[in-house]
Amino acid sequence: MSCQNIAILGSTGSIGVSTLDVIRRHPERYRAYALCAYSRADELFAQCREFQPAYAAVGDAALAADLAGRCRAAGLATEVRSGALALVELSALPEVDAVMAAIVGAAGLEPTLAAARAGKKIMLANKEVLVMAGELFMQTVRQHGAALLPVDSEHNAIFQALPDDFSRGLAACGVRRILLTASGGPFRDTPSADLLQVTPEQACAHPNWVMGRKISVDSASMMNKGLEVIEARWLFNAAPEQIEVVVHPQSVMHSAVQYKDGSVLAQLGRPDMRTPIAYALAWPERIDAGVEPLDLLAVGRLDFAPPDFARFRCLQLAYEALGAGGTAPAILNAANEVAVAAFLDRRLSFTGIAEVNEAVLQSLPSGPEGSLADVLAADAAARRSAAKMIAERPWP
Repeated sequence: MSCQNIAILGSTGSIGVSTLDVIRRHPERYRAYALCAYSRADELFAQCREFQPAYAAVGDAALAADLAGRCRAAGLATEVRSGALALVELSALPEVDAVMAAIVGAAGLEPTLAAARAGKKIMLANKEVLVMAGELFMQTVRQHGAALLPVDSEHNAIFQALPDDFSRGLAACGVRRILLTASGGPFRDTPSADLLQVTPEQACAHPNWVMGRKISVDSASMMNKGLEVIEARWLFNAAPEQIEVVVHPQSVMHSAVQYKDGSVLAQLGRPDMRTPIAYALAWPERIDAGVEPLDLLAVGRLDFAPPDFARFRCLQLAYEALGAGGTAPAILNAANEVAVAAFLDRRLSFTGIAEVNEAVLQSLPSGPEGSLADVLAADAAARRSAAKMIAERPWP
């Protein structure tokens, strides 16, 4: 068996670190060939020392010069690059067999598209790629023969529960609907009146998963689940009405597929991202992920409930953007990134996130998703609009 060369976009984030842990367990199968981070140069240097990649990349030229000097001093042959173009170039290297797309937000769009154009195996952990440019991205994947493996725990679970030929249409495969599970986050049972006073620390304290700050806030507002609804529409060629969100506090059933004959096929496991990462790395095989087996007797019970769309307005906004189509999802995603950043900086209340998202979505017209330029223009306009609203209004 030949060793696969893996490029990891976002190697110092939680998904990147978990991916390297799985690679560490299987050195005969995988090599970390290119490691990319934005600003965590110390963590990236430590990864370079251990995994000795052929390439590393950071967002800033000064950081790259410093990292290159440290690599040389350590006797490493790692070539260090910088900037957004470096990510695009490393994603499409002929030597790269697979790309872990784990950069959070819109920054991951162009390098992931480059990997698709190069016909790579793409392990997709960046949901914004499909939220912003789902139609364009899926066309590129098909046109260039890329392989697309979802890494989000929910979408990976759905992928495992669907038949191999689901791309011909869910109804044609006997599928009634997709059941997309959500933990409900840290505020699932918090009175709505108390959400105004939520702090960034509280929002980032997810009860089940260890995640970065941005995605933790999205989980708390359930925007993350809304983005996953849009992602599922494109990944599985599903209509919005075929995607049902189900609140499942234990995060043991990661999602399920309901079939016309009454069957429900679900994937269960511990809330550990190494499981879907290992599945994507080895697909169609399975390998050890370093995750303890699920003990159903210890779990004891599984609870399910419908989502509260009034409490979690961001989830409803995602369905509305999906229904509007075109660049509406890109507009919503961009507004949300700006709003979440403002909340983390304590310039916006937690409930203000949904208010800004809704206002931007209503104020900007949705256009066709004709090209990458159209998507990026909509993204930029939404960011400007959201930033202006936040700056002009005295948020509590």
